[in-house]
Amino acid sequence: MSPGEIHFLTFRLHGSIPAATGRELKAELRQAQEAGTDHRRAQKQFFAKFDAVLDRAPIGPRHFENEKIAEVLAGEILMLEETGFRVHGFAILPNHAHFVLELAKNSRLSFAKAIDLLHLRTGTACRRLVRPKLPPEAEFWQVGWHEYEVQDDAELTRLLAYVRGNARQAGLPARFGEWPYVNE
Repeated sequence: MSPGEIHFLTFRLHGSIPAATGRELKAELRQAQEAGTDHRRAQKQFFAKFDAVLDRAPIGPRHFENEKIAEVLAGEILMLEETGFRVHGFAILPNHAHFVLELAKNSRLSFAKAIDLLHLRTGTACRRLVRPKLPPEAEFWQVGWHEYEVQDDAELTRLLAYVRGNARQAGLPARFGEWPYVNE
């Protein structure tokens, strides 16, 4: 990520998508790419299916329903601004989080390093809060994240609207419509 680029990211809790479903989604993405589908189009189609699975939450942890745990993640996302990022917006849902970040020209960290640190810090802090529900050897975050670069202002506007409305679209209870962990 270069200074000035804006990226949309999604983190998810470990175990929030059934393994077989994850393999199916990745196979569909590979097939679309091998069939010559435009890379960005294939990524967007993959993400729509991926996020729909997360929103239905068929299995897995829902740690961010606990406001203390959601506060840890929200605070760390906002702290990215102190390391040279602009946080355009974010939403924390029960089992995943979306955020839109821009790397500033004066950033002290690379994009990858900042996201790795975010994973590490939030995973460590949140694990303490979910003990004893989470065994010591269990992962908090799924390794990696979904990411793609925002191409223009129109796409940024659409993504921020998506982030703001994701809880409602996912059919979450009314309290998520007023959830304090949506930032724009």
